[in-house]
Amino acid sequence: MHKRFRRTGALVGTGAVLFGALAVAAGNQAGAQQSPSPAPVDTLLGGQSLQGKAALGKVQPRLAELAERNGIAEQKLQQILATDKTSWLDKTGKLFYAEPVATAKERAATAKSPKWATRARAAADGPAFQLHSKAGSNRVIYLDFDGHTISGTAWNTGGKPATVNVTAYDTDGNTGNWSTAEQNVVREVWARIAEDYAPFDVDVTTQAPAESAITRSGSSDQQYGTRVVIDPTTWYQSGCGCGGVAYVGVYDSTSQHSYYQPALVFTKGVGTGAKNIAEAASHEAGHNLGLSHDGTGSVGYYSGHGAWAPIMGVGYSKAISQWSKGEYSGANNKEDDFTVIGQNGLALRADDHGNGTGDATALTVGTAVNGVYASDSDVDTFRVDLSAGTFTFAANSAASGADLDIKLQLLNSSGAVVATADPASGQTNSATPTGLSASINRQVTAGRYYLRVENVGYGNPLNTGYSTYGSRGGYSVRVTAG
Repeated sequence: MHKRFRRTGALVGTGAVLFGALAVAAGNQAGAQQSPSPAPVDTLLGGQSLQGKAALGKVQPRLAELAERNGIAEQKLQQILATDKTSWLDKTGKLFYAEPVATAKERAATAKSPKWATRARAAADGPAFQLHSKAGSNRVIYLDFDGHTISGTAWNTGGKPATVNVTAYDTDGNTGNWSTAEQNVVREVWARIAEDYAPFDVDVTTQAPAESAITRSGSSDQQYGTRVVIDPTTWYQSGCGCGGVAYVGVYDSTSQHSYYQPALVFTKGVGTGAKNIAEAASHEAGHNLGLSHDGTGSVGYYSGHGAWAPIMGVGYSKAISQWSKGEYSGANNKEDDFTVIGQNGLALRADDHGNGTGDATALTVGTAVNGVYASDSDVDTFRVDLSAGTFTFAANSAASGADLDIKLQLLNSSGAVVATADPASGQTNSATPTGLSASINRQVTAGRYYLRVENVGYGNPLNTGYSTYGSRGGYSVRVTAG
């Protein structure tokens, strides 16, 4: 007490103004200590999930805080909540989407997968459940068809059961076996999603990985991913009336990673056909990877034009669905899908083939070589030594759900272009694109030739086609005699 009195006396000696200023500062500090702490976000939201516009009305003063929590710019989050009717904030302020169901027409158009085969084949450990798009990658997207127990997640809150046993995908009423038709759907769904994610260093798989390969334990854990459950039950779907649900930007989360998983696709909402399931699953995984919806000023989901639609819009009726940066007329979302996905855990694949004649990949007549076109600036070149004769030079895009539109050029030994193939693209039906592959049939003299594979767009991306931006994916190159 004596020391404190002496210190105060010294301050008084320097002047009353200084003492008064200090007294005011002390008073302000005391007042600050007595002001109430900000209300928890779950209190603002009433301890429940709220649809976007209703949530925005509750959290507007704390929007900057919630934007940071969700890894989204404040203005962007405000736009999403104010305009996208499928956006929701859960009770902690995390953003998720509940997608609308497919229309009856959209379901009917893609229900052409083989139906109700009677002979049972392999169990869930058969070939359809051993598919990998890039085995060995440190990133994974696991397509879970064979049932899953959901507990301790965000989906188990808000009055939902604490434990949910999702049953396996089933179309014939026999849950004890996997029919040929059911396995064919699994294969096709996998192929379509593997193509959408082919440009990225990620393993899209139907084979259950170790839980540690999905769940991220912290920032030092570099092996992680997401699970997309194909859910035929009604435990969640009956309440939301939706086609799927997923949290946004949680793929590479370093805390509570498993809490915001899995992403869910409801066959009660999108149907049991491979095309619709694949479109929905790529879309939901895209939300996990930080992507928002591609719409316009008047519709939340852009359904595309011509044969094209954006993956983050709705592509059920279009045979070509690609990643987008909002190049179509009236786009309300200009985010660069490849950039956002890269910021949320997935890098592009490394270049797999040489770009010019000097580092071209060798071909043997009759043997196909596979490639992945991952970068919009890539050019893949192949060389082949031929005897005199007639040959077919072919570059084929993916057999299911192709994203890559190919221009193929044949070059002579000096590197001059002698023939080009770039057919117009379109669709036979909503599941079958046309004109994405390219081939050249030509009589040649003996010598060395080169094949150059490039990605191309078609039409006008504003309203009739697409640019080269999303024209990326897998392909195969082959030279055959005759």
